[in-house]
Amino acid sequence: MLRAGLTHFWFVTLHPFEDGNGRIARALTDMPLAQDERQPQRFFSLSARVEQEREAYYAILEKTQRGDLDVTAWLCWFLEQTEAACETAETTVSRVLAKARFWLRFQGANLNDRQRKVLNRLLDAGPDGFEGGLTTRKYGSLTRVSRATAYRELADLVEKGCLEPIGRGGRSSAYGIRWTA
Repeated sequence: MLRAGLTHFWFVTLHPFEDGNGRIARALTDMPLAQDERQPQRFFSLSARVEQEREAYYAILEKTQRGDLDVTAWLCWFLEQTEAACETAETTVSRVLAKARFWLRFQGANLNDRQRKVLNRLLDAGPDGFEGGLTTRKYGSLTRVSRATAYRELADLVEKGCLEPIGRGGRSSAYGIRWTA
């Protein structure tokens, strides 16, 4: 990990080429990370994380380059970003696995295209991602069907066990994904 951070820092600091230094720096950073993991591929993207933290990236680079070249602060920042990239990847993999488990459970369910579309939107949003749950109005808006059709299709999804009621019920009925069997 330290070798990857040092490689990145020194290559970007030297900036040997007129163009392509960023791409080469990423490749040189990826190589020691892959060697460290002894895996043919990584499931986290340090490049995406650096892009998210672009201002902080350039600030820490400049501060380290213009100072006494003590790279400790840079390495601490680099390791923190690597950890954050791993956590993001873990969340993404967990969501993908949860979605796959859900569809495995309901592979035999007779669902129409609208129901599949809505379920995929809910699954992609994650457990806390669909604010207020799925209502008849939201279902109708997503699928462009009448309120009566939305109500029937939601009731069908609840009956099949794909959705479960959340909230108070009545006019404010809302539904969420049934994540576990």
